Amino acid sequence: MTLSIFDLFSIGIGPSSSHTVGPMKAAFVFINTFTEKALTQIDRITIELYGSLAFTGKGHGTDQAILLGLEGNHPTTIDPDTIQPRITNILKEQTLTIRQHAITFNLQKDFLFNFKELLPLHSNGMRFSAYTKENTIVLSKIFYSIGGGFIIDDEVGLANDEPSPIFPFPFRSMRELIAHCEKEQASISQIMLANESILRPTSEVKAELLKIATVMRQCIDKGCQTAGILPGGLNVQRRASALLQKLQAIGRPISFEYTNSIAWLNLYAIAVNEENAAGSRIVTAPTNGAAGVLPAVLHYYLDFYPNVQFKEVIDFLLTAGAFAILYKKGASISGAEVGCQGEVGVASSMAAGALTAALGGTIYQVENAAEIAMEHHLGLTCDPIQGLVQIPCIERNAMGAVKALNASRLALLGNGSHMVSLDKAIATMKQTGKDMMSIYKETSLGGLAANIPDC
Repeated sequence: MTLSIFDLFSIGIGPSSSHTVGPMKAAFVFINTFTEKALTQIDRITIELYGSLAFTGKGHGTDQAILLGLEGNHPTTIDPDTIQPRITNILKEQTLTIRQHAITFNLQKDFLFNFKELLPLHSNGMRFSAYTKENTIVLSKIFYSIGGGFIIDDEVGLANDEPSPIFPFPFRSMRELIAHCEKEQASISQIMLANESILRPTSEVKAELLKIATVMRQCIDKGCQTAGILPGGLNVQRRASALLQKLQAIGRPISFEYTNSIAWLNLYAIAVNEENAAGSRIVTAPTNGAAGVLPAVLHYYLDFYPNVQFKEVIDFLLTAGAFAILYKKGASISGAEVGCQGEVGVASSMAAGALTAALGGTIYQVENAAEIAMEHHLGLTCDPIQGLVQIPCIERNAMGAVKALNASRLALLGNGSHMVSLDKAIATMKQTGKDMMSIYKETSLGGLAANIPDC
């Protein structure tokens, strides 16, 4: 499969790329395998969730996402404001409406959470089965949500995959990427742009990246303007709007040199992840659980570094996307597979490398920054309380953003030489994920999730 930057940065909804976006896509793909004639034969659809999807599916809204996906909704186009009213209607009427066909649906009987079994390829497994009135199976299909909104089916073929074009500068490691940069005397962003321009016109690549940056900013602004309690039952109070008022009272810093500019960085990350926790429109970067890190660092760069223009976000995002591809190919971006080191850790590494490049760092300093950020997220568990992407996820994004900034500053103080390569850090993260106990990988059975039972 050819990975595009737009596979890693996609506009969707919260709260989870692997537990909300991926399952909605899987349901969408499943239902669209049926012709109109075949749909008339279906009397009942059952859904079974396995592994991490079963344990944290309720908190992540997996069940709701799947029902909406079966009705033909897609995470990139669905209006977040329509979700709860439609789910309420489905449950009240016990009916799914699929392309004008009404199918009886009973949540207790037709939606099953299997806590005892795992499907073979990934912890995030799900099975869809369609039956006739005579209870004969029309079609049964398994999908896996493998992180970042990516899905594969039980035949291990990427859903809706297209034949891979040949990139002029293919890479699977940082070593290969640096070799391209050295040979072409080019930056990482220039290499990425050349590759992306094989998939679509260069002007379209740039326009889409600016659109993504705009949605990121809109998410920050919306999060800063919205107060109240986050859904899910933990009664977590939104903080971004109150933090904004406090920082505005202090006065906005002129540049990054002012100490309280870090507080704005924290604000940006918290605002995004509160929006994510509320199921609002966000940009997966590279996951929803880590969606606040990159927008926070990007807009910190835009707001507090002098003479920066909005068009510079193109190079920033292209560079960040290169690192996302390295982690996706070399390890994982799934919290259910490797813990939060694969989500916030990866996002922090992406942001550190991108910021270093934006500030004029050499490709060696850029690699160094990305490596530093990952090195200090190694072993980070994914242990959301009650399966909700709220505690510790929201603050964790703020910490990931701060680590990215500090990693960049450390790298820029050096000459780019370092003992541990990014490739070694990625390999270490992958192995650490394999060694990590499953209770710490997005099951809410260990860590904070198990030790704060009163929440």
